[in-house]
Amino acid sequence: MRTGSTCVTLLGLSIAAVWSPAVHGFGFGFGFGFGFGTTSTSTSTSTRRNANTITNTIRKTHHTIIKMTSDSDLDSASNPFAKAALTIASAADALRGEIVVVKYGGNAMTSPELAQGFCEDVAALQKLGVRVVVVHGGGPQINRMLDRVGVESRFEGGMRVSSKEVVEVAEMVLCASVNKNIASAICGAGGRAIGLSGRDDDLLQCTKQIDPNGYDLEFVGKVEVVNTDLLTSLLDMGLTPVVSPIGCGMGPDHSTCYNVNADVAAGRIAGELKANRVLFLTDIAGVLNKQMELLDSLNVDQVKGLIDDETITGGMIPKVTYATDAVKLGVKGAFITDGRVPHALLNEVLGGGGSGLGSGKGGTIVTL
Repeated sequence: MRTGSTCVTLLGLSIAAVWSPAVHGFGFGFGFGFGFGTTSTSTSTSTRRNANTITNTIRKTHHTIIKMTSDSDLDSASNPFAKAALTIASAADALRGEIVVVKYGGNAMTSPELAQGFCEDVAALQKLGVRVVVVHGGGPQINRMLDRVGVESRFEGGMRVSSKEVVEVAEMVLCASVNKNIASAICGAGGRAIGLSGRDDDLLQCTKQIDPNGYDLEFVGKVEVVNTDLLTSLLDMGLTPVVSPIGCGMGPDHSTCYNVNADVAAGRIAGELKANRVLFLTDIAGVLNKQMELLDSLNVDQVKGLIDDETITGGMIPKVTYATDAVKLGVKGAFITDGRVPHALLNEVLGGGGSGLGSGKGGTIVTL
């Protein structure tokens, strides 16, 4: 008879589950840890098992804690295990059937460990009944290919100026290897996903983006129409759409291919779907003030003021701009999330419990 064990770390709390056939028992133990990751005592561990472990532990924990807290000395106020478990259960219950849109990019995409954790997070959320849409970037991969083929590019106002040659390279990189690798990795982690280009079934219909400062961004697209019927149909089938932000033109301009900023696309898709939340994974802690301190929450008016006084600059401008646009369209919360933190997606989606305000430690939430 074999004894098995596994351990997951959720909200900084290590939760251990042990099964022993000899005693026909299943028990939990807990302790404090750092980060948000998974480990296993099994000699052969796969991403699929990790995702299943996270999901099954979350599902079982709520019922276990109810039994544990029946003892007067184990109430949720004094027991950190109970407090964490009830927070997770509350979030999962509030989000069941809701849509969460995630902009996936930066180090979260280029680090193998973080990429694996992200795909496990998507798979775990799916199994909890959350409907996830992923919109991915791929700037570093595009830069490498541009260098290889000798095509120059530059940024203006946080946006890549996109000549026809740049768009051709971006489409080749994003819609081929990057998009399909992400969809495949989510499936490998135990989820279900399908890769799409914004040109598929006219998913992202665009016009030319006009920069307010007068820069000619060339073939950078402004998303005018989102084919929400396509996305909703795929979500209803239990699939996570993984969207590459390359759009098509409209009317007589239909054959034109546009490069769409992934933050722009994610914010607009979230708004059109009336998503419960949209998360922008980035390579910094969140929105910082001029003293480089994290601002954990902002409203729409505060965001405008921080852009005007140049506290928010460069590539953060598209993120916060389209975060504010998303909440104006009905998204309940937009998160600028530190994607360098392992399992950042799961931590922020479940960390705030039913309140939907996130963990309070992993970035900045933008609300009305």
